[in-house]
Amino acid sequence: MSRLPSLGRALRTVRHLRLPQATAQLRHVLGSGAGRPLAFAGPPPALAARAPSVPFLPPPPHVACELGPGDEIRIRLLAREVGFCDGVDWQAEDEDPLFAYHLHHLDFARDEALSPAGRVGLLLDWIANHERGVGWESHPLSHRIFAWGKMLSTPGVLVPGEEESATLRHSFARQVETLSRYPEVRLQANHLFTNLAAVVFGGLLLEADEAQRWLGRAAAFRAELRDQIHPDGAHEERSPMYHCLLLEQVLDLLNLVRAVPERAPVGLADELEDAAGRMCGALEVWTHPDGEIALFADSAFGIASPPGRLVDYATALGIPVQGPVHADHLDRGGYARLADDCWHLIASVAGPGPDHQPGHAHCDALSFELSVFGRRIVTDTGVFEYLPGLDREVARRTRSHSTLEISGQEQAEIWSAHRVGGRPRVRLIDFQPSTAFEATCHAWSTPDVGHHRRFELADGGLHIHDRIEGPASGVRFALPLAPGLDARLSGEADSVRQLRVTLATGELQVDLPGGSTVDWRLEASDYFPSFGRREHRWCLVGSSDDFEAGVWRFRVL
Repeated sequence: MSRLPSLGRALRTVRHLRLPQATAQLRHVLGSGAGRPLAFAGPPPALAARAPSVPFLPPPPHVACELGPGDEIRIRLLAREVGFCDGVDWQAEDEDPLFAYHLHHLDFARDEALSPAGRVGLLLDWIANHERGVGWESHPLSHRIFAWGKMLSTPGVLVPGEEESATLRHSFARQVETLSRYPEVRLQANHLFTNLAAVVFGGLLLEADEAQRWLGRAAAFRAELRDQIHPDGAHEERSPMYHCLLLEQVLDLLNLVRAVPERAPVGLADELEDAAGRMCGALEVWTHPDGEIALFADSAFGIASPPGRLVDYATALGIPVQGPVHADHLDRGGYARLADDCWHLIASVAGPGPDHQPGHAHCDALSFELSVFGRRIVTDTGVFEYLPGLDREVARRTRSHSTLEISGQEQAEIWSAHRVGGRPRVRLIDFQPSTAFEATCHAWSTPDVGHHRRFELADGGLHIHDRIEGPASGVRFALPLAPGLDARLSGEADSVRQLRVTLATGELQVDLPGGSTVDWRLEASDYFPSFGRREHRWCLVGSSDDFEAGVWRFRVL
């Protein structure tokens, strides 16, 4: 996977951009002003919002903060714990951009271990020591506005003095004003969604002359809500993690709208309620029996609130869950599920998306995750970091997912950290609820070779049928297993090979496809369940020069 594009690769990448997006990209390259805070000329605005009747959710699991002896501050972010003895280093010049972004989200300031005075001290320190820089870029601005706004509108979380309160409210207004001028049109997708949602959140919360202008962004936000949240409830980027992050923002906005209905644009509450209900329904398709999301696309544990907590939040707001037309199928989201008392399979049956921003996509078409009696057995690889490099390449490549690599080629032309040039053709061709579904994938570089895969529950077991059509010069199978499993191969090389996995009550036996045409082996591989966390596991790998068709047969003995 190359990081530098040829002219052809660059053209295959940019041809999908929307015109406003391409124009904004050009402005960004020339210097658009993002990261440069704007002035807020008026007096510190008053808080307009009454405390919501439903409490906001606590900060996400990956963040924590405590004040140690003296002036020591310890912050946990993205599987790292960092200590600061002389105030937080808000410039974070030696950190990767993702860590710096999460530092400036300031969600860790909501940690219940902190006192109200400790939180006020952190916010005032940020104001005093981060006049410009990464924290003023649009994405961390958006998340910080949500975090800061939740603290301002929840009684007892912040207990500032009169002068401190004025400083906090003035800075908050300045942040909303800056964000309102610099939405990330160039990136679109979850970035633009969050930008607009945060500006509207600030407009609801503050009484200021500018608040009506901020609330005027509701029209653009509602357009993004309709565009990015598909009728089946799935977010357009096909990432369960980002779906959860945006669902919480939708619920937070609705919570605040309910607190100050007289300030909310007409119809906003209805659209938020409808979107939240559909998003909760879609989330059910992505959730394993252990209560956590599947790790498709760029997804990791701990970044977003877990599904059950989000559904409970929606329920407390009186939002009924609206499932997709077929309970186990996201037709626009591109996922399908088979589930019974034993098997719980979730499969990706679409390609990178959306066309104009597939930066969080992986080569995972026709791959699946599998739980057996509630325990994860087959897992996606997850994501370790967003910096270009080997770990980013490993997370995105075809062979890191439970699918087939054809002729040694990637399904999509992935490059750099978030770029996709050529894209595969992926299509769901059959769906029978609770019974079976089938999909096909033609990789971008081998368009004349088709991988057909059918998933079905039959005779108490799970069967996966693979078929190759076209001139494939080699096939590589991958079945990445969850860490900690006792797995072994059995059977003779010239007969049916089997994978055996020890379960708490019995044994999982998998008859492997291809007979003697496939060379099977267990290899050690990396698993990235959360950012910055690396675990080791077994991956079943098969290689064949002449595989045409075969069946995986999963059964519990």
